[in-house]
Amino acid sequence: MARLVSSSPTLGAIILTGGASRRMGTDKAVQLWDGRRAVDRVADLARAVGATLVVSAGDGEFGLPRAPDPAPLSGPVAGVLAGIALARGQVGRVLVLAVDAPTINPEDLAPLLAAGGVGAAYDGQPLPMVLDISAVPQDAEASWPLRRFVERAGLIQVPLHPGLLPRLRGANTPEERDRLAGEPDGPKAPK
Repeated sequence: MARLVSSSPTLGAIILTGGASRRMGTDKAVQLWDGRRAVDRVADLARAVGATLVVSAGDGEFGLPRAPDPAPLSGPVAGVLAGIALARGQVGRVLVLAVDAPTINPEDLAPLLAAGGVGAAYDGQPLPMVLDISAVPQDAEASWPLRRFVERAGLIQVPLHPGLLPRLRGANTPEERDRLAGEPDGPKAPK
């Protein structure tokens, strides 16, 4: 598979690993997909598209630089902000990925990475997103919904192909995990 690289010379990645995983019943980051932890698959995906720094935002030690949640279960925007605080000065642009979506592949991310402006997200789906660190709203609050963060950052809304939605939404329950694991595109390890 060809390596897809962002046009930005300093791409980093933030993997959101917070959350209680109540519906899954176990930590989604350590769920095995094709024999590999979800967090490892997502980190490899980030590197495959050119991320030079990969951090986890949330609880748990996964062998990556970690930006802990400012408070337990503080939400995804809190994780994004914590990850950006850790990455600031090391990268200029970040790819934000959810650990519960380990079947996303480089081709799924290509339209976001190629979008101009300050970054992009798929229309109606805030994750994954690509964001210039300079575009983080000055008044961003950890409690904001992701959609508000995307809107306020001025991210381009890339049209979403309906077939991509299940991989982007990921697996929050054992049933969703089983469904994704059985799809032709998932859970193969990214190359």
